[in-house]
Amino acid sequence: MILGKFWHALKAQINKLANLFWTADPIAQMQYEYDVAVNQLKEGREGLEQYRALVERVTTQVTRDRSHVRNLEAKVKAYLQAGDRDSAAKFALELNKAKESLAENEGQLKMHEEAYGNNLTKIKHAAGKLQKVREKIAQYDADLKMSKAEAEMAKLANSFDFNITTDFGQIENVIQEKISLNRAKVRVAADMSTDGVVDVQREQAMEKALADQALRDFEVQLGLVTPETAVVPETTKDLGPKTKQTQST
Repeated sequence: MILGKFWHALKAQINKLANLFWTADPIAQMQYEYDVAVNQLKEGREGLEQYRALVERVTTQVTRDRSHVRNLEAKVKAYLQAGDRDSAAKFALELNKAKESLAENEGQLKMHEEAYGNNLTKIKHAAGKLQKVREKIAQYDADLKMSKAEAEMAKLANSFDFNITTDFGQIENVIQEKISLNRAKVRVAADMSTDGVVDVQREQAMEKALADQALRDFEVQLGLVTPETAVVPETTKDLGPKTKQTQST
């Protein structure tokens, strides 16, 4: 009893393993079954060819028997016409045996021809069914691959949701943060670019004042202006009237 339970448990595990392989790749399983059926059909065709060879041999024998019967009939007639009844009787007896053999062989030929025709019909039908199975395998393979692709696309479409809880949403947030940081750096650089402008303007004004003073000194040296009039005015606005008054004096 223990061995029986053990055997049943073992068969259950083997069946479970077989089902696992059976469902792992159904297309491959169908292809395997198809290949097995094709091999069986091939063997059946080879057997049918051998059977047809038997039919051909029986046909040849029937043809010979018919020819032999005709020859014996001709001999019986010839001996009867010649008045040789003993020879005619001898060939008549042989003719009866030949007819019996012909009838038996014709019966065998008819039986073999019918059997061959039936087997040929079965093999043709099986070949037609195998062709349909082959087309179904191709269709199922295509449908299965398409359904897998559609499932993957559906899964991928869901993963493309730019929700903050998804990976793409988190990646998008990181990208946006980097963009904001880069823009902030540009803005800060632009704002800081105004620092030192006042100093530059003051330096430029000082250089201009020194240049004007150097020019006045040069004019004094040449005697173009007197030291009193060579004083640099505070504003350009006052320079015009004073210059005119000096010239008038």
